[in-house]
Amino acid sequence: MRIAQVANFVAPTSGGIRTTLRHLAAGYVAAGHEVVRVLPARRDGVRHADGVTTLMVRSPLVPGTSYRMITEPWRVAAMLDDAEPTHLEVHDRTTLRRLGRWARRRDVHSLVVSHERVDRLLGAKTPSSLRGVLPVRAAADVTNRTLAAGYDTVVTTTYWAAAEFRRIGAQNLRQVPLGVDLDRFGADTADWSLRRAFARDSDVLLVSIGRMDPEKRVDIAIDALAELVRRKVPARLVLAGDGNGRKELERRAAGLPVVFLGFVADRARLSSLLASADVALAPGPVETFGLAALEAMASATPVVVHHGSALAELVDPRCGRVAAGCGYGFADAVEEVLALDPADRRLAARARAQTYPWSATVDGFLDVHGLPAMPRPAAALALPTDPAGAGGRGGGEAGTGLPRAA
Repeated sequence: MRIAQVANFVAPTSGGIRTTLRHLAAGYVAAGHEVVRVLPARRDGVRHADGVTTLMVRSPLVPGTSYRMITEPWRVAAMLDDAEPTHLEVHDRTTLRRLGRWARRRDVHSLVVSHERVDRLLGAKTPSSLRGVLPVRAAADVTNRTLAAGYDTVVTTTYWAAAEFRRIGAQNLRQVPLGVDLDRFGADTADWSLRRAFARDSDVLLVSIGRMDPEKRVDIAIDALAELVRRKVPARLVLAGDGNGRKELERRAAGLPVVFLGFVADRARLSSLLASADVALAPGPVETFGLAALEAMASATPVVVHHGSALAELVDPRCGRVAAGCGYGFADAVEEVLALDPADRRLAARARAQTYPWSATVDGFLDVHGLPAMPRPAAALALPTDPAGAGGRGGGEAGTGLPRAA
């Protein structure tokens, strides 16, 4: 079979969708299928690597971000006509959402992955003065009905993310959790010389990974640190990520023991950072899954997550806490986690992450496509070339902001 993956918002500094595409593509290739990806890029082009063909579509940058969005979806349809896929997989709800119609006209099996919960995202972006006035839920219901009607299957990654589709009675809904690279992220990647670059041995090292955009609510992590410092807890916070809100967050953190790393491109160094921390914070209230939190748990680091997000489904009391969405609530939760036996909480975090292997995600998506499971474990797979390369910017170690491990 030939599976076409189509997406927007894949860039060198993006996280979840980029990671998901890579692992799914690797699994599909291992199962004996061909993979064609169509992604936005700085210029048109074609790349072939590891059994995956990537078709790059010249696309403009979304203002104020590093993301590109395909603004000529008819060009994607033409590329799909040439590629002749048997299955279509769309990871976008914006300009590419109508590709389900293309698939239906050509009798191609189609699924769309809902990586955002529209009702919560619209609510988060609505000015406080208009909340309760604008028909946010009604607008979400309309767009979700249209989306569900256009595809054979709508895939969500958590029960929380599926709620807005259950509310409209969507009958073609499937839930497939994402996974974590259990070989790359682990307790054995901890680097104590790296830890000492940020904190003293007696300090509590907190870390938060994610884009610094308003909906990610990184301000809650900073406020939690401020509250811990007020309580005389010797805590320090490391923030890895970049975005439009960074300057405002830097002003908010003035005078506090906070380190801004920027985007960390090197996944091995990111794993070392996570494994060397005491607690990871995931303050985003609109996360539909939360790969960064799962990567922290795979690194044997307990997590504190926002009570309003899907992350509450990933955490149990042995490996973290679900906290109220404010600095005070997160500070309370951090102290509760620190009160757990250090060895027990680390073992529990790793054990919880081990229930989310990428192999299970690949098998779940293949099942939605109506295809048999892959014949070998995910650990044996070779990941294809990072699709972020299509964005015209390189990755690698340069500019990670992390000191080299000794």
